[in-house]
Amino acid sequence: MDEMTRPVYSFRPNLKNPEHQRAWEKFQSVPEGQKSQYLVQAILEKEDRKWMEEVIQKTIKESVRELGICGTTEQSTTNPSSEEIPDQMMDFLSQMENL
Repeated sequence: MDEMTRPVYSFRPNLKNPEHQRAWEKFQSVPEGQKSQYLVQAILEKEDRKWMEEVIQKTIKESVRELGICGTTEQSTTNPSSEEIPDQMMDFLSQMENL
């Protein structure tokens, strides 16, 4: 692509869709001249959040695996099983992403 030519993207929200409506309202509150930077930050933050979730998921799985190997019988009767924890945490992380 030529240095002088900048790519253009047109955003046409469907205002009947509640998510599009919310996004459009938020975008309209961004001052003129800052909208491109706002979109760049939003995209990069989503990617960073995705990476962080993957790191958290990996850490949780490794911790649960270690607890399953090192845990005592008493702990396993009072705490959720090691198979339940990752799914519960993954659900929680998925819900966080939708906020």
